[in-house]
Amino acid sequence: MQPYHPVRPYTSALSVRETQRAIKRVKDAFQVRLAAALRLDRVTAPIIVEAGRGINDDLNGTERKVSFTLGATGQAVEIVQSLAKWKRMQLGFFGYAPGEGIYTDMNAIRRDDAVDHLHSVFVDQWDWEKVITRADRTLGYLEGVARTIVATLADVKETVTELYPALSRPVGREVFCLTTADLERRYPTLSRKEREDAITREYGTVFLEQIGVPLSDGKPHDGRAPDYDDWALNGDLLVWNDVLGGALELSSMGIRVDETSLARQLAAAGADDRRELEYHRGVLSGAYPLTVGGGIGQSRLCMYLLEKAHIGEVQSSVWPVDTREELARENIYLL
Repeated sequence: MQPYHPVRPYTSALSVRETQRAIKRVKDAFQVRLAAALRLDRVTAPIIVEAGRGINDDLNGTERKVSFTLGATGQAVEIVQSLAKWKRMQLGFFGYAPGEGIYTDMNAIRRDDAVDHLHSVFVDQWDWEKVITRADRTLGYLEGVARTIVATLADVKETVTELYPALSRPVGREVFCLTTADLERRYPTLSRKEREDAITREYGTVFLEQIGVPLSDGKPHDGRAPDYDDWALNGDLLVWNDVLGGALELSSMGIRVDETSLARQLAAAGADDRRELEYHRGVLSGAYPLTVGGGIGQSRLCMYLLEKAHIGEVQSSVWPVDTREELARENIYLL
């Protein structure tokens, strides 16, 4: 579970009861403000989807989905890993116009995630998506969205600090944007994780772009499935986590693949067999609208705004007994 540890002796600024109240206040305030800023309607989201249609998120392409068959029909279904593809299909189905979008409360299980201070097998996030025009398919447009999210984050931190003055770390409104290639040139001798730590330590809030584009060693900065984000038009929103002394990813987002970038990325990933799946046929034929979207981690956002040392302080999940005992010795108590 380590490389993560509080950088100094840790005591939560809020009691467990205060934390539970604060979680609700943070989530209520953030989703209302984000929906207004990005023109998003809240919609109901599935926790299971049909297998074999290409709807579920493949993440890095290696993670195993939690799957089972329905007792009544024997139909094969999967618990979602995220809703990147489902949202785009819904926007087309409901006839949303450019500038309009949706968001969901997405709960997922990622069985292969290594659990630590920042990761849990239970994932909760606001999955959002909105329709754009072809002229909007630029990094400049995406950076504007990232800045809107950060402004919303800063507003909510100010509100929650008024309610809980023990919270002492402000959220800056400035966002430093750079590509993964820029980051490599800045820190050529550091590992990918060390580069993220170095840049967020310097700038506080960073939007790191072009996650799927190969670097000088022929590998991308981090893994991306080939069939939802355009690798040249995506990014991760990173903040400096002062409690743990490292970078914290709050959101992954991107302008979604069009017919050209999907074909190119499927070929690069050796995944041309996906062309025959329902979702992929729709993108390649132009049946779905052009969109931008992403996921914002609810527990990570609460962890950051409430100045917590472990994601298990703001969500209920499954942790090994020895992990709970070890963390309790550090004054970290998991829900």
